[in-house]
Amino acid sequence: MTRKYKFGIVGCGVIAPHHAESILATNNGELTAVCDIIEERAVEFAKKYKVEQYYTDYKKMIDEADVDIVCVCTPSGTHGEISVYAANAKKHLVVEKPIEITKEKMDEIIEAVNRNQVKMNSVFQIRTQPALIETKKAIDQGTFGDIILADAYLKTYRSQAYYDSAGWRGTWELDGGGALMNQGIHGVDILLWLAGDVESVFARAGAQARDIEVEDTAVAMVKFKNGAFGVIEGTTSVYPGQPKIFEIHGKKGSVVIKEEAIEVWKVEGNEEEKAPEVKIQRDDTANDPTKFSKVSHQVLMEDIMDAIENDRSTLIPPEEGRKSVDLILAIYESAKIGKEVRL
Repeated sequence: MTRKYKFGIVGCGVIAPHHAESILATNNGELTAVCDIIEERAVEFAKKYKVEQYYTDYKKMIDEADVDIVCVCTPSGTHGEISVYAANAKKHLVVEKPIEITKEKMDEIIEAVNRNQVKMNSVFQIRTQPALIETKKAIDQGTFGDIILADAYLKTYRSQAYYDSAGWRGTWELDGGGALMNQGIHGVDILLWLAGDVESVFARAGAQARDIEVEDTAVAMVKFKNGAFGVIEGTTSVYPGQPKIFEIHGKKGSVVIKEEAIEVWKVEGNEEEKAPEVKIQRDDTANDPTKFSKVSHQVLMEDIMDAIENDRSTLIPPEEGRKSVDLILAIYESAKIGKEVRL
């Protein structure tokens, strides 16, 4: 890489340290500016990461600071306005999940990114886990045959205190949803990445255990465009939280991923075939949203710099980043009207 790339972070809350440390771990990334509407938080964050420029207004940071890439780490329902403003200022983007919480705002992000010819990575860092990369390769190569069933079990634990800790959590306006839109969205993204796009969904969702506006528990029956069926179970109300499980069953075999490890890898007629050996990145986000490997965020930071350098698409452009949100919104609609919803 021929040059250094300067990053600015908007939002200095829970996820921001993962961005900062990932940027600093790269060879060509520099953190040059940070922003938070709470000045004290911005000051402390800037001091911690030895950043000279801090702001309380994201527009001033984007307009005045020397940054090439803006990391958007604010509450979900504010991602759109910040991303569009940054793209119009010709800044590249790394946007935390979900990229936004409505179709209209996602449309605006994608339009601005494409019109201004800037790069954007959607933060679905689980896609970088070796076990899932090997599984994706095998599915695309037809190792397990045509997919028949594809399921995701996304059972996490978040206490009432977690929801009470920030006014935006568990609200439709800024969180955009609950167990699926905030926690389960990573697993929904993986299911779509592995099994393909969805044709329709029938769902149930509601607050079973927490005093929140949105769902803490959801179950959806999915029909994929390739004809496969599937189930998504997402919750933040089970104690203790359980490892994420993905089960993919094809006409020729099955693969089961439990958290970061391949638990089952069986191909009919080739019983000697073993699962690929992969490096495990230990996460425990089922019980604590901060406990995940920073390696995966670093991959996305390095990827966007290389995408800028070589004028190519990023690993997870906004068109990919929106797919899980579109499916979750369809799940919410189905649960609301009690009918199957087509995407």
